[in-house]
Amino acid sequence: MDTTTADPLVGRLLDGRYRIESRIARGGMATVYLALDIRLDRTVALKVMHRSLAEDPAFVRRFIGEAKSVASLSHPNIVHVFDQGTDTDVVYLSMEHVPGRTLRDILRDRGRLPAREALEIMIPVLAALGAAHQAGLVHRDVKPENVLMTDDGRVKVVDFGLARAIEATNQTRTGVMIGTIGYMSPEQVTTGGADVRSDVYAAGIMLFELVTGQQPYDGETPMSVAYRHVHDTVPAPSSFVHDVPPLIDTLVAHATAREPADRPADATAMLVAAVDAHRMLPRMSSPPTGGPAPRQS
Repeated sequence: MDTTTADPLVGRLLDGRYRIESRIARGGMATVYLALDIRLDRTVALKVMHRSLAEDPAFVRRFIGEAKSVASLSHPNIVHVFDQGTDTDVVYLSMEHVPGRTLRDILRDRGRLPAREALEIMIPVLAALGAAHQAGLVHRDVKPENVLMTDDGRVKVVDFGLARAIEATNQTRTGVMIGTIGYMSPEQVTTGGADVRSDVYAAGIMLFELVTGQQPYDGETPMSVAYRHVHDTVPAPSSFVHDVPPLIDTLVAHATAREPADRPADATAMLVAAVDAHRMLPRMSSPPTGGPAPRQS
């Protein structure tokens, strides 16, 4: 944890309620702090939007609306949003604090995961997305950085609605796209539009990455990666790592179909397929013996 005292918000009482104790993480859109809600005497995570966003009225309006929608979601695999507010120049979300690591951290440490373990992570992710989809919400930014793994093995999805709020702004999207483009569906690239099947596509890319240790496409620029999402067919994970079971290849192929109509109808439909695949995989899955295979061109 980054507890730097140079951060001007550390030590500040926000909105007369949240005492900021330390900085946890800094990302492209926001900085996350550990804070104490002195009204309820509980520890929370405060996500504070970067100043460039906080000063954009269109973003703030959309952010408030999205926060209200997300706060209405109640699911064990969704990080609960408690509150949203502004304090002078600070725009923030108060959220459930989830001690643990992101799925990105785990991939960085381990390289790739056995198929059964990958599905055991994807199943709660899909359950979370499915609950949101049934409530009429699209995540729009499904990626390992937005999946939290608790110390006791629970899986939580975070940052519902933030990407939609960003799209309301006049900020350049390039900086936002750099971290996200690897999971962006063809329709998001070509039209900027997203529905529940765009989340399904991103979940398929994430499953590919879990079992291979890499994304299907790389490129020198976000635009070159985006081009491949639009024009290429996502390769089978087994063409990168030869011991990936055919069931995983099938799941990935269905989820990442270029045409939204050819994908599972929503995350719940993909969840059913993932549960079926998990049931059919052999129980003993030997761990990966090394890093990912050489990237296919």
